[in-house]
Amino acid sequence: MRWMIFAATLACAVSPAVGQAAQIYKWVDAQGVTHFDAQPPAGQPAQEIETQKPVAPPPPSPSPSSGAEEQEATDAKIRRQVAAQDAKRKEACERQRTNLAQLQNNPRVREEVNGEFRRFTEEERQARIVEVKQYLDDNCN
Repeated sequence: MRWMIFAATLACAVSPAVGQAAQIYKWVDAQGVTHFDAQPPAGQPAQEIETQKPVAPPPPSPSPSSGAEEQEATDAKIRRQVAAQDAKRKEACERQRTNLAQLQNNPRVREEVNGEFRRFTEEERQARIVEVKQYLDDNCN
């Protein structure tokens, strides 16, 4: 029994046809139906299908841990950006609160225009007070 298994294995190993697949042909008939066969059709062009080419493995999918790490990095970046914007907003609010206090407490407010200082009229000062209060209401808590 062992002798027959050895002989069959040896015969298969030495045979030139082992490891080769039959040629496959692909064509579309007049009705638009696609056919595959070992023999090409008579009088019709057919495409030879390569059966010896090994099938390429699918691309590796990203592991869940790398996706989670990437998401965490993106979240951290967004948190830093939000924190920076929040800090700028708080700084602007503090500056506007200081401006409001100066406008309300000092009737003789001046501004620099082209290198020269000019005093606000009472109407300009009141208009600026309204503008600053509106800014604080809209942008600051």
